[in-house]
Amino acid sequence: MKLFIMTPDTVQSENILIQLKEAQRSNGCISESDIVKISQKYGVSTSTVYGVASFYSFLKLKPSGRHVIRACRSLPCHLKEVENIHKRLSQILGINPGETTPDGKFSFELTNCIGACDLAPAILIDDDLHGNIDTDNLPHILASYK
Repeated sequence: MKLFIMTPDTVQSENILIQLKEAQRSNGCISESDIVKISQKYGVSTSTVYGVASFYSFLKLKPSGRHVIRACRSLPCHLKEVENIHKRLSQILGINPGETTPDGKFSFELTNCIGACDLAPAILIDDDLHGNIDTDNLPHILASYK
């Protein structure tokens, strides 16, 4: 069994992550100026802060739509043919994963596990979990978001 020891580096990384989350919560995304401010605050390079910001899929470096759809692509969802859900979402929204609808209403992202393996296939829209979905109920789900 390994013992996890908090070192100054792990504490600093945690603090950088907390600051990045705060910047995103305040501004909707993390700007270049946010990255510069955080790097100066912690005395690290901007590339270090950018590396943290770009590593986590829930952190955004560009503005997202009003509603963010995160479609799981992990193994349990894959086994339940989640690719059909991804294709149908693209058809309905008229965008591909990684894009935002022209009206700014939805952003569509593929992400790793969203913690709903027992409800596969699953998507997360904002903080709302939708599980056991199929291509037929997607239009109804999306219509509930204004």
